[in-house]
Amino acid sequence: MSQDQTARVLAALDSARTATEASLIDWLRIPSVSAQPAHAADCRHAAEWLAGELVALGFEAGLRETPGHPVVIATHPGPSPDAPHILIYGHYDVQPPEPLALWDSPPFEPQVVPGPRGPRLVARGAVDDKGQVMTWLAALRAWNKVAGGPPVRVTVLVEGEEEIGSPNLEAVLAADKDILSADMVLISDTNMWDAATPSLTVSLRGLVYTQIDLRLGDRDLHSGLFGGSAANVLNLLTKILGELKDADGRVQIPGFYDGVQEPTAEQRAAWEALGFDEAAFLGAQGLSVPGGERGRSAPERLWARPTADINGIWGGYMGEGSKTVIACEGHAKLSCRLVPGQDPQKVIEGIREFVRSRLPADAQFELQVFASGPGISIPMDSPFVQAARAVLAEEFGRPAVMAGGGGSIPVVSSFKSILGLDSLLMGFGLDDDQVHSPNEKFELACLHAGARSHARLLGRLAQR
Repeated sequence: MSQDQTARVLAALDSARTATEASLIDWLRIPSVSAQPAHAADCRHAAEWLAGELVALGFEAGLRETPGHPVVIATHPGPSPDAPHILIYGHYDVQPPEPLALWDSPPFEPQVVPGPRGPRLVARGAVDDKGQVMTWLAALRAWNKVAGGPPVRVTVLVEGEEEIGSPNLEAVLAADKDILSADMVLISDTNMWDAATPSLTVSLRGLVYTQIDLRLGDRDLHSGLFGGSAANVLNLLTKILGELKDADGRVQIPGFYDGVQEPTAEQRAAWEALGFDEAAFLGAQGLSVPGGERGRSAPERLWARPTADINGIWGGYMGEGSKTVIACEGHAKLSCRLVPGQDPQKVIEGIREFVRSRLPADAQFELQVFASGPGISIPMDSPFVQAARAVLAEEFGRPAVMAGGGGSIPVVSSFKSILGLDSLLMGFGLDDDQVHSPNEKFELACLHAGARSHARLLGRLAQR
């Protein structure tokens, strides 16, 4: 694929900026909230909108029905059967917009407003993930205009249940394995390092999410009549949870660190060179004192070390005023972010052992497991990673940061386990985009730089 043709594609993208923004605004007006049954028809509408856009670009596109919201699957043969084959993933569903009172404008009436970096688009789904889907959709449009289609074979998979945990996606992956077979997966649902510096996410933490349920006795008791004799389940639960970490922040769950790899000297040097400002990172959230393991840098704690956090705790009387009871039931939500090398099932068993070893004989204990998935590492020497690094450097005039992801993207694990495919995580969001919060936004500069980057990437991959 000639550099001249890619240059013409980039010029076509630049001339279509207003149309790209208008198209995204149209899609954002559809309130495709997957978590709320009242919006089921809107989710289908959003899926049909995208399928129609892809059909207009020469794709064979349709909806795969699921027990929940439909999945968009579209295919384009590209210029030849020998061309590289890219599977592009995204999601059209969005988070609920509540609380509505905190929005400066209605969440499904997109507004372009001024910002310190230039104009930004404010709406639910602006960056997560409709705006980021638009970055590669705009690139496909430009390639279609200049060359009659993409320079590689492309399969598109866009689901409508990512925001509720993708409960039906793995069944689709298994059922359509032949159609979805490709050389790699391209995902744009992550962030840049900052507004001027691109980033590729090359590792993701996995997740174990549990609920601890404890019971002591048959009923709540009067604290005056039984206090000093009857054990208090909330005292017991908080004592157990208080022993979760030692004074240096190391998690005390048995076997928790089994399989965890130390960062290489090269990784540590690269992270140190980033100049990560943890004070500013925390200060933006109203915090000033770092947590986590002592003796570890902030990037290391965020990307390469596992965590254990209490996400909720309850029991006894929680209404207004006082009620002097000794509770018989106590509950806590406990989540662990895992790094590559950790076995989620072993971590779950470690949590069970950690709690059971601290219980009195008459305690009843149950551990509920809501989510379980391993950490993911993307091969740095992948030709797709190298191609992405090259095009991002071309577009932004500086090298991309090779960053870890502190969160989890379960679909990346599903692509690996079911399809055997590695994922390329090339996103264009920013830390201050207020994802999942009121006034979610997408910088228009990031939208258009993302589209240009995807256009460049398709052209470079065609040269392989």
